[in-house]
Amino acid sequence: QVQLVESGGGLVQPGGSLRLSCAASGFTFSRYAMSWYRQAPGKERELVADISEGGGSTKYADSVKGRFTISRDNAKATVNLQMNSLKPEDTAVYYCNAHGTTPFGRRFDYWGQGTQVTMSS
Repeated sequence: QVQLVESGGGLVQPGGSLRLSCAASGFTFSRYAMSWYRQAPGKERELVADISEGGGSTKYADSVKGRFTISRDNAKATVNLQMNSLKPEDTAVYYCNAHGTTPFGRRFDYWGQGTQVTMSS
Protein backbone atom coordinates (compact mmCIF):
# COMPACT_ATOMS: atom_id res chain seq x y z
CA GLN A 1 0.00 0.00 0.00
CA VAL A 2 1.01 3.63 -0.36
CA GLN A 3 3.24 4.85 2.45
CA LEU A 4 4.81 8.23 3.04
CA VAL A 5 7.10 8.41 6.06
CA GLU A 6 8.49 11.75 7.14
CA SER A 7 11.59 12.23 9.26
CA GLY A 8 13.96 14.95 10.30
CA GLY A 9 11.77 17.12 12.45
CA GLY A 10 12.84 18.35 15.84
CA LEU A 11 13.70 21.28 18.04
CA VAL A 12 15.82 24.02 16.53
CA GLN A 13 16.78 27.56 17.44
CA PRO A 14 15.54 30.47 15.35
CA GLY A 15 17.96 31.05 12.51
CA GLY A 16 18.88 27.39 12.41
CA SER A 17 18.34 24.74 9.77
CA LEU A 18 16.59 21.42 9.44
CA ARG A 19 16.26 18.95 6.62
CA LEU A 20 13.04 16.99 6.37
CA SER A 21 12.83 13.80 4.37
CA CYS A 22 9.91 11.75 3.13
CA ALA A 23 10.39 8.15 2.07
CA ALA A 24 7.74 6.90 -0.33
CA SER A 25 6.73 3.34 -1.13
CA GLY A 26 3.88 1.39 -2.64
CA PHE A 27 3.49 3.45 -5.80
CA THR A 28 5.41 4.67 -8.83
CA PHE A 29 7.05 7.65 -7.21
CA SER A 30 8.26 9.33 -10.40
CA ARG A 31 4.73 9.54 -11.73
CA TYR A 32 3.46 11.99 -9.13
CA ALA A 33 4.13 15.47 -7.91
CA MET A 34 5.15 15.83 -4.30
CA SER A 35 4.42 18.55 -1.79
CA TRP A 36 5.21 19.59 1.74
CA TYR A 37 2.43 21.10 3.80
CA ARG A 38 2.41 22.34 7.35
CA GLN A 39 -0.14 22.95 10.04
CA ALA A 40 0.49 25.18 13.02
CA PRO A 41 -1.65 24.97 16.16
CA GLY A 42 -5.01 26.60 15.58
CA LYS A 43 -4.35 27.18 11.90
CA GLU A 44 -5.33 25.48 8.67
CA ARG A 45 -2.95 23.24 6.81
CA GLU A 46 -1.03 25.24 4.22
CA LEU A 47 1.10 24.39 1.21
CA VAL A 48 4.79 25.04 1.83
CA ALA A 49 6.42 23.72 -1.34
CA ASP A 50 5.66 21.58 -4.36
CA ILE A 51 7.83 19.78 -6.89
CA SER A 52 6.84 18.29 -10.21
CA GLU A 53 7.20 14.64 -11.17
CA GLY A 54 10.62 15.07 -12.73
CA GLY A 55 11.79 17.73 -10.33
CA GLY A 56 12.07 20.43 -12.97
CA SER A 57 9.39 22.67 -11.57
CA THR A 58 9.02 23.89 -8.01
CA LYS A 59 6.86 26.39 -6.22
CA TYR A 60 6.90 27.83 -2.74
CA ALA A 61 4.71 29.69 -0.33
CA ASP A 62 5.72 33.35 -0.18
CA SER A 63 6.54 32.93 3.50
CA VAL A 64 9.33 30.43 2.79
CA LYS A 65 10.74 31.61 -0.53
CA GLY A 66 14.49 32.00 -0.38
CA ARG A 67 14.71 30.00 2.85
CA PHE A 68 13.31 26.55 1.98
CA THR A 69 14.28 24.26 -0.87
CA ILE A 70 12.34 21.22 -2.02
CA SER A 71 14.08 18.44 -3.91
CA ARG A 72 13.43 14.85 -4.90
CA ASP A 73 15.36 11.74 -5.81
CA ASN A 74 13.23 9.53 -8.00
CA ALA A 75 15.75 6.70 -7.85
CA LYS A 76 15.44 6.59 -4.06
CA ALA A 77 11.76 7.61 -3.94
CA THR A 78 12.42 10.40 -1.52
CA VAL A 79 11.49 14.05 -1.30
CA ASN A 80 13.32 16.49 0.93
CA LEU A 81 12.73 19.92 2.35
CA GLN A 82 15.80 21.90 3.32
CA MET A 83 14.76 24.60 5.74
CA ASN A 84 17.19 27.43 6.51
CA SER A 85 16.91 30.64 8.49
CA LEU A 86 14.07 29.16 10.48
CA LYS A 87 11.67 31.51 12.22
CA PRO A 88 9.33 30.98 15.17
CA GLU A 89 6.39 31.08 12.76
CA ASP A 90 7.78 28.00 11.02
CA THR A 91 6.77 25.93 14.04
CA ALA A 92 4.27 23.37 12.78
CA VAL A 93 3.66 19.77 11.92
CA TYR A 94 5.03 19.19 8.43
CA TYR A 95 3.32 16.70 6.13
CA CYS A 96 4.49 15.01 2.96
CA ASN A 97 1.91 14.69 0.18
CA ALA A 98 1.87 12.78 -3.09
CA HIS A 99 -0.65 13.91 -5.66
CA GLY A 100 -1.67 13.61 -9.26
CA THR A 101 -3.78 11.49 -11.56
CA THR A 102 -3.32 7.76 -12.05
CA PRO A 103 -2.98 6.26 -15.54
CA PHE A 104 -6.62 5.29 -15.14
CA GLY A 105 -7.67 8.89 -14.62
CA ARG A 106 -8.32 8.64 -10.91
CA ARG A 107 -7.22 11.17 -8.36
CA PHE A 108 -4.12 10.20 -6.42
CA ASP A 109 -3.71 11.98 -3.08
CA TYR A 110 -1.85 10.51 -0.12
CA TRP A 111 -0.42 11.95 3.08
CA GLY A 112 2.26 11.05 5.54
CA GLN A 113 1.75 11.09 9.28
CA GLY A 114 3.65 14.33 9.80
CA THR A 115 6.78 15.40 11.62
CA GLN A 116 6.95 18.14 14.24
CA VAL A 117 9.21 21.15 13.77
CA THR A 118 9.53 23.41 16.80
CA MET A 119 11.56 26.56 17.36
CA SER A 120 13.20 26.74 20.73
CA SER A 121 13.29 30.05 22.57
